Amino acid sequence: MGRIVAIDYGRKRCGIAVTDNLQLIANGLTTVSSAELVNYLRDYSSRETVDLFIIGYPKQMNNEVSENMKYIDAFVSHLKRIIPYIPIQYYDERFTSLLAQKAMVEGGVKKKKRQDKALVDEISAVIILQSYLESKKISHL
Repeated sequence: MGRIVAIDYGRKRCGIAVTDNLQLIANGLTTVSSAELVNYLRDYSSRETVDLFIIGYPKQMNNEVSENMKYIDAFVSHLKRIIPYIPIQYYDERFTSLLAQKAMVEGGVKKKKRQDKALVDEISAVIILQSYLESKKISHL
């Protein structure tokens, strides 16, 4: 069994989270610039077995997609051309940045560190991935 990789895509940088090989636990991996993301994922998937990419799906409160979706669509098209053998799924990412900030506060992270947008993006990717994993557990009950 391979890993699942989740991406919190942003126009400047992207948070990345991965599961363990058993696909039970989500962990933050890193944050990379959006321009380097496809190369990073290609290199990572050449070293690790990856079963699935999960991409945060940016919906607004009224259920419409956000303006960031046009950038995500372009990224996904490019990723499919470079790594066509790994499937891609979208997963709702509403509130992940807010939840990441809350998790850092509750975890005792100092205010200066909470302002690190790269850390927020990485934690957001973890939240997307953990939510995805939990939704799969529920659907198997």
